[in-house]
Amino acid sequence: MERITIKDVARICNVSVSTVSRAINNSHDISDETREKIMKVVRDNYFVPNNNARNLKRTESRTIAVLIKGIDNAFFSPIISILEKEIQKRKYTFVLQRVEQNQDEIDVALALENEKKLKGIIFLGGYFSHPKEKLLQMTVPYVLCTVGIKDNLPGKMSGAVSVDDVAESKKMVDYLCSLGHRDIAIITSSPNDENIGTMRFEGYRQALEKNGIEFDEKLAIIIDDEQHRYSMRNGYLSMKKLLNTGKKITAVFAITDSLAIGACKALDDAGLRIPEDVSVAGYDGLELAEYYIPSLTTIVQPVEKIAKETLKILFKIIAGDKTDTYKVFKGGLVVGGSTKRIK
Repeated sequence: MERITIKDVARICNVSVSTVSRAINNSHDISDETREKIMKVVRDNYFVPNNNARNLKRTESRTIAVLIKGIDNAFFSPIISILEKEIQKRKYTFVLQRVEQNQDEIDVALALENEKKLKGIIFLGGYFSHPKEKLLQMTVPYVLCTVGIKDNLPGKMSGAVSVDDVAESKKMVDYLCSLGHRDIAIITSSPNDENIGTMRFEGYRQALEKNGIEFDEKLAIIIDDEQHRYSMRNGYLSMKKLLNTGKKITAVFAITDSLAIGACKALDDAGLRIPEDVSVAGYDGLELAEYYIPSLTTIVQPVEKIAKETLKILFKIIAGDKTDTYKVFKGGLVVGGSTKRIK
């Protein structure tokens, strides 16, 4: 599907191009009725105005943009460093663009694409669930890096690199079950949220079912839906909330290491020992997890492989090679001092 132009909008609305331009720029010299008719066509067709027409006259740029959703997530820091280094090594310009939790990353990408005349885009973090028609508006190659998706993306300019969050989460909870734990809580985001939490929560439930343990919704603590959702503070507050329920627990699985470390602090404040009283497990493999006391049992994601494979696929697509553009890595379960076997 070709991207709609300002001339197309004008033709559909039976108005001049200048009238469309005035509507988009919220000028006061057109009627509200005309403005609303134009803006409805703009919204329905995902039209993104080009605010920098001069870019269209420039020689093709060598700019790669990384759009990050969840910039405060410590897991992304080493990935960004590797991407920046490797992009610059290839003599391309690196641009980092933050995407807020309530923003649509495709809208941000389309606007940035027009402004910077990009060579390629990397989406880092979040969850990808957009209408096919909207994704086909993308006119430059793009790759999803550690982004949750349900199906392959439409078109021939997309790729994805990730770890199977469902399988790896299931691996972790299955490990806790193998240690004899049956009262296993989870600190997670809302199951209705479109993010990694949805998949890691699903892995938790699958592991319980596999081990014949009935799911108890009171043991699923949903973190506050705030900008810093995967913060240590959120882990701390969620663990306190769980302890206040009085529910019996012998183990806790937090869907990120940051949440797990916050939970450890809350357990310590409550006078509970880790892992003697409660085992704690995380996910991501942050460097901090290794040096925390006790060291955290976690799922380590192959950060360097993920970052380099992302760029490898992106530049393959840029070169016109559309084969093998999807890659799923396995994580590694690293056992630390925060978990132990119980009778």
